[in-house]
Parts: sequence; structure tokens; C-alpha cells
Amino acid sequence: MSPQPLPDATVAPAPSDVIIRWPIHVEVRLQPRASARFDTIRNLVQSFMMSHDRFGIPSVLEGWKDVSELASSVEHINVCESPCSKQSLSLEEMILHIHVYQPSDGDSFEEFSNSNGLGGGGDEDDTMAASVCELPNKSWEGLWDSLIYAGDIKLKLLDYIHATLLLSDANVDSNLVSWNRVVLLHGPPGTGKTSLCRALAQKLSIRLSHRYSHARLLEINSHSLFSKWFSESGKLVQRLFTSINELIEEEDGFIVVLIDEVESLTAARAGAMAGTEPSDGLRVVNALLTQLDKLKHRKNVLIMSTSNLVKAIDSAFVDRADIVQFIDLPTRDAIYEILRSCLCEVISKGIVASTVTIPTLKQAQMFEVLIKAGQEYTSTDDPHEKQKYMALRILKLAALCRSQGMSGRALRRLPVLALARHLGLGSTSCRTDTGVQHSTLAQGAADIDIWLNGMEQVIRELVKEQEHLQQ
Repeated sequence: MSPQPLPDATVAPAPSDVIIRWPIHVEVRLQPRASARFDTIRNLVQSFMMSHDRFGIPSVLEGWKDVSELASSVEHINVCESPCSKQSLSLEEMILHIHVYQPSDGDSFEEFSNSNGLGGGGDEDDTMAASVCELPNKSWEGLWDSLIYAGDIKLKLLDYIHATLLLSDANVDSNLVSWNRVVLLHGPPGTGKTSLCRALAQKLSIRLSHRYSHARLLEINSHSLFSKWFSESGKLVQRLFTSINELIEEEDGFIVVLIDEVESLTAARAGAMAGTEPSDGLRVVNALLTQLDKLKHRKNVLIMSTSNLVKAIDSAFVDRADIVQFIDLPTRDAIYEILRSCLCEVISKGIVASTVTIPTLKQAQMFEVLIKAGQEYTSTDDPHEKQKYMALRILKLAALCRSQGMSGRALRRLPVLALARHLGLGSTSCRTDTGVQHSTLAQGAADIDIWLNGMEQVIRELVKEQEHLQQ
């Protein structure tokens, strides 16, 4: 008897009328003195959005000021990024998550010092060990959007936090499935690692506001944890983490601990083992690892760390990191977005004049394809041609910046240096390689072409300065 064929196990394709729904986060920032209840604002925003058909992803929500209750309390509504690749979604494709928040003043922080009278003689070590900042914080508004990386680094970090919360809420046995709530960002200087940690802390304080009534960011000054008194550094680490544990005891608060330049702490153990560093460094690293192991069982804490020298970090610390993320120098496309955001800012403030909107990266890439296909472009008064010309100029500038390995920090200085060195600070001319171009800076705003010329000049000057440094 021949064997009967097995039933077909192929899953049938989903019907064409099935709608995939994507989670979309909407962040609603309240005015500083607004007293409206968060639940009331959340319901009003949801009702407003339900009356519309489609939204850009991401986008700034418009039209809500026509609702008097929102106009009197809300400052800004932002439809955030999504894992969906579409540029817009219909309402029926969205699962709305509306987060209402009111940022605290930028100066609201407190400090922990090492004042403890160690070492006898009453001499005190007053070095600041850490600072604590209330979140969300007004001074870090917009920081998340200003950080531009290739790939989905920011979403990856957000998804990791939500994954740990899901496991914790399900009471998953940590002996079987382990996570430490430790993230390590490493890469060259100036790539925005510390800024990304602060932006992530700000973002989490908003996204988790339904779970926690308040949030704080505690930034550890790594260098302060080495005492001038021999054998006391390990105690300083323990004392600091005792303070951290006191903050974590408040279960309705979320705490992000940032250890910047973590290699200054964890490199000490390797030196101590080799005999090139005092054994006090060994105690510091051991104390830090012990405290991290204790924190892994707490739901309301995240440890963020950064390093410019990942090879110098103790392997035991690296092994505890759930995510070890390399933050590279920006690609050409990322540089385009950075330069575009810089130019859009100075244009919005009336410092630079432009008759057209700076094209997005996708528009610039489309123009680039057309040029490669043989289409010519010129700088004319036609808005479309002017946009094309502007996009290709900025792409060329971005390629030059990429070839020089410029960091995000250096890129955002370019408009300042262009103004200081080549726009005359109120004079009526700008010197370039081909001569002198007249600007309207004395009368108001400088033409954007002159700013681009100025930034290109700055880049070439920086290249020469770098060559001198390497001689």
C-alpha cells in the first residue's frame, strides 16, 4: 500500500482585505503652566485624531488649536516614528498610543558628592559623583529627533526596553531567561553617544508615563569614583549605588543610570591584574559589577553606558551588556539630513534666506537618480530646478564631509564657523575661491548659496588643520 500524501501545511495567504495595524505613538507636550488633567487631554487628542482620515509618519499634528480645550493647554503634538515603512497611514491602519507629558524646567537637578570625611584628618573629597535630573526635561526637547543615524538604532533601543518590560510583567524566570538591563554604546568621539543616552531617557520618560508617575536620569561622573584615599574607591561606588537604590525603591518612578566614558572605570581591573595600576582600581570594578548584578532584578531601572575605547573595557562588563551597539561616524545620507536640519533651523530664524524648501533626503536621492540618467540641472528661479540644484549641492557637500570622517558634533558646527569666518558678521560680502560674492546679511538674511560656499570653505580649512596636526 503506497503511503498517503501528507496534508498541505502551507499557510494560506492573508485575504487582500485584511488591514495590518501598526502601533503609532503620539506625544502631546503641555504648556509649562497648564493645569488640565492628562486623561482629559489624552481623550481630546484621540477624539480629534478620530475625526481625520490619514496622518504622516512621522509628522507634526496640525489643526488641533481649533479645539479650545487643547489650544489653552497644549504646546505641541507630534506623531512619532514607526517600524512601518510607509510615509503615511490611514486611521484604520493605526493603533494609537497617546502620551501626554509636561517637561520640567531645565535647571531642576541635584548632585551627589563624595563628601564623606574619608582618610582621617577630617579632609573631605567634594568631587561631584553624580547628578540627578527630573524627566522629561525641557532642555532635552527635540534632542531625539536631532540625532540622525544610519539604520534603526534608535528604534532598536526602544524595542529592547519594551521587551524587558514585557518579560518582567509576565514574571519570566530570570534564571532561565536572563537580561541585565545594561546597554553599552561605543564608537568614535563626537558621534552622539551621550546625547543618545539622554534622548533615550527623555523618550522613555514620555512613553512610560502610564506606568510611572515620574522619571529621573542619574549621570555618574566616572572619574569621581577614584578616591585620593587608598582602598576607599570601592566604598565610593557602594555608597553611590546605595543612593541609586534609594531612588529605585520608589516603584512608581523610572530611573536611567548613565555611566559616561565607562572605560575609565572598567579598564582599571586589567591594569591592576597586570600590576600597572593600584589594586584600588580592581576594587572599583568588582564593586561596580556586584552592584549591576543587584540592579538586574529591578523593573524600574536601566543602565546606559558609553565608551570611546571599547577595547579597554573589562570583558565582564561587556558580557553583562544586553546590547553592545556601535555608533559610527555618519554616512553621506545621514550627513545630508544633519546639514539639512542645520540649514532649516537658520532659515526658520531668519539668518539664511531661501526661496525654496530644502529637499528631504528622499527627494535629493530622486534628483540624483535623474542626474545620473542624463538630466541636467541649473540654479534658476524655477522652484523645482532650484530645489534640485540645492539638493545636489548639499549631497556633494555631504560626500566631502564623509570623505573627511567628520563627526556629528563637527558637522553641527559648520554653520557657526561659516558665519564667523566667511559671512562677514554683518558685512556685505563673502569671499570664496572664485572671488567675492555679495550677501544681504547686513540687511537681514544671507543667501543660502553663500552659506553653502562658506561651509565648503570651512571643511577645506579643517582638512588643512588636520594635516598640520598629523605632521
